Amino acid sequence: MNTRLVITVLIAALAVIVILALVFFGPFQGMAQNAKPTSIAEVRSFQGQDLSSINDFRENAINGVQHVNISTYQLTVTGLTNRTVTYSYNQVLTQFPHYSKVETLHCVEGWDVTILWQGVRVRDLLNDAGIDPRANTVVFTGSDGYTTSFPLSYFTQNDILMAYTINNVTLPAERGYPFQLVAENKWGYKWIKWIDQIQLTNDPTYQGYWEQRGYSESGDLNQSFYSV
Repeated sequence: MNTRLVITVLIAALAVIVILALVFFGPFQGMAQNAKPTSIAEVRSFQGQDLSSINDFRENAINGVQHVNISTYQLTVTGLTNRTVTYSYNQVLTQFPHYSKVETLHCVEGWDVTILWQGVRVRDLLNDAGIDPRANTVVFTGSDGYTTSFPLSYFTQNDILMAYTINNVTLPAERGYPFQLVAENKWGYKWIKWIDQIQLTNDPTYQGYWEQRGYSESGDLNQSFYSV
């Protein structure tokens, strides 16, 4: 083997190593096409902050745990948008920037969990579909039929995530796989799971599942979760 061939082989091998390093160890923004978040060991601390365990959640879904078929799953962004957009799970993961943050979910039942959430910003999804100037409300629907709503400004003015992993582990079905809303500063009933539709409307009086049953429409943590 001559010297030129040896150099060529070494350069090719180095290129392969660099590509593999970027795919497997780079930031979430650089995930490989069609990649699914890898389920690895659950982390219990992040930047010096203690985290709750995935097992500290209590299951309280209205129709039981949903087991979504990811091969046929679609997320639809529709309503008062410039266009209706439908994404597969992989398209959401590969087409939008990814972010991480620690947030605490406070359930009205009296328990709470502090979790490292990773996901995409709802604002980015809405902007991709195009926001109609008439829109003022965002309605989320889960595959179990659960619904809840928020003022549009909640998403345009804040980095609210739609999470796909918790504590570095792919969302289990019990936690809302493929996507759960990280509705920071809101009571737990606003943290909708198994999201499959996001709809923009001009109806600020829309009431979701628990809102129809007397819970506060805003769901703000600094207020009672019961409507006044």
